Amino acid sequence: MRFSQGLLGFGLSVTLGLLSNGIAVAQTITDVVAEIGTVKLTMGDLERQESSKLLQARFDFYQAESKALDDLIDTTLIAQKAKSENLTVDQLLDREVKSQVKDPTEDQIRIFYEGLETDQSYEAMRGKILEKIRVLRTNKARAAYIKALREQSNVYVTLAPPSTVVDLGNTDVLGSKDAPVMLVEFADYECPYCQKVAAAIKKLQGDFGGKLAVAYKDFPLPMHAHAEKAAEAARCAGKQGQFWAFHDELFQSKELDLDQLKAQAHALKLDTAAFNKCLDGGETAAAVQQDREQGLRLGLSGTPSFFVNGHFLSGALDYTALRKIVDQQLAQPLNQAAITARK
Repeated sequence: MRFSQGLLGFGLSVTLGLLSNGIAVAQTITDVVAEIGTVKLTMGDLERQESSKLLQARFDFYQAESKALDDLIDTTLIAQKAKSENLTVDQLLDREVKSQVKDPTEDQIRIFYEGLETDQSYEAMRGKILEKIRVLRTNKARAAYIKALREQSNVYVTLAPPSTVVDLGNTDVLGSKDAPVMLVEFADYECPYCQKVAAAIKKLQGDFGGKLAVAYKDFPLPMHAHAEKAAEAARCAGKQGQFWAFHDELFQSKELDLDQLKAQAHALKLDTAAFNKCLDGGETAAAVQQDREQGLRLGLSGTPSFFVNGHFLSGALDYTALRKIVDQQLAQPLNQAAITARK
């Protein structure tokens, strides 16, 4: 999804916030949500005491809202385009989508049939296979058409993931803490999804420069035998001002045995005696545990987990998903004003 584009094509501008019909109204932190005798519990009490039970559930709801919003945007784009050309929606889709779909050849149908595990004859299955391929190709053509409409239009989405406060404390931060967007990652050096997304985060930093800062929090998972010591090693390197260099090397090399950690410290020209003493003595274990406990208080159960200006995202995210929320945050009026003031 693109943000901050000029009005192109037929000039559609879609600005949508929360999907609400007005029946449910968001409650503030001072609203009373329960009474026990003379004791009144507010939304603020609930947030402070039970936030770890709520964040993931709210993120799951956000994902459902986001999918519904995407569908609504697509429907609106198609309807507006049809109206601008004095066509019905069906007429527009017939022209732009269905007319682009070609039936498979007989050889292609036979190849599809050969990949099926069925006792039915080719003649009995041919019609079903043909219809299946038609549906697949129609859906693909429709998705391509909608993508083109989005690229021609100014679509600005304000629906954002749930948010909470994440205390940075003494966390290592790459970039300025005053950057308009702060991305905090809770990760595990042995987690394959964390290893994969590391490259996406580096690309984001290159694309956004001083507008984006990145903070790293340790959340080693119990099933990863080497994750805890790798986290300690990165912090030991940090004592010599080389946290990020060691952090990047771990995600790239994926070499997490104790001897390999020490070899990487040597390759980075650290003071190996001091590094080995720090690592063998568990000097940074308490700091790693502090991060993990913070993650547990926030309700985290897996890695990677992200907070972008406090907005929570989790799962195997890619560059596109992360860029979407960074773009959204940069488009906020307060961030726009801060960026302009520093020019």
